[in-house]
Order: sequence, then C-alpha cells, then structure tokens
Amino acid sequence: MVRVMATGVFDLLHPGHLHFLLEARKLGDELIVVVARDQTARRLKGEPYVAEHLRRTMVEALKPVDRAVLGSTTDIYQTVVDLRPDVIALGYNQLWNEAEVARECERRGVPVRVVRIGPMPHDEIATRKIVERILERARRSKEVP
Repeated sequence: MVRVMATGVFDLLHPGHLHFLLEARKLGDELIVVVARDQTARRLKGEPYVAEHLRRTMVEALKPVDRAVLGSTTDIYQTVVDLRPDVIALGYNQLWNEAEVARECERRGVPVRVVRIGPMPHDEIATRKIVERILERARRSKEVP
C-alpha cells in the first residue's frame, strides 16, 4: 500500500485544489492531506478566510481524500514522522524544494519520494486571485450608476 501525503492551506476550496488532490491521489493507494494550521496560513499567505477546523472538514469531504489532518504548530515534519508517507505531493506554487524535503524526511527516518504536481492545464486558479476578482467586480458594480 502506497501512502501519499499532500499539504496545503486549502482556504476557499476551488478547482485548482481539486486538481491537485486528484493528481496526488493517482500517486498511491491512500491520500492523507495535511491542512495548514491558522498560524501557518498567516505566515505563508496571510489571514485565512476559513478557520483551520472547517478547512480540514471540507478537505476531508472531497472524494479523492481518505483522511485530512491538521498540521503541527511547531514542526512541519512531525506530521511526516507520525504518518510515514511513501510519497509527498507538492503543489506547483508551494515554496518547498523537493530535494530538501526528501533529504529532511530521510534524516528523520522517513524516506519519501517527493513529487511536484503542476497547475491545471487551462487556468491558474488561486484563492487570493479569486478574492481579487470578487473585489474588483464589487468595485466596478459600485461605479456603474
């Protein structure tokens, strides 16, 4: 059985998230998703729109996901040590370096294959871009008499 771990903030779920998780699921038999804690989301992307426990519940409800867990508040690799995946899937826009992640996991006794998942072929969709589009439409609608 090949266990795949995917990670992310998953704030305001959108088609890009689903694409990422569907592609990650193809890499093994079980997909466990680590949802970033609110404090981690703040550090990486700014204040989350949806609280961590709700983001975890939403992600776990998605068909390709076998289980979703909240990440560690102190050590991002602790969840890797606890869950012992065979593969770690990274999104195209996640800042982690694949080789560095693999080396650190190996150092901690969890050898993994790290795979970078590309963006959706037809559109780059991200939560912040969606919010920007919503705000722009709201501004334009106020300008129209």
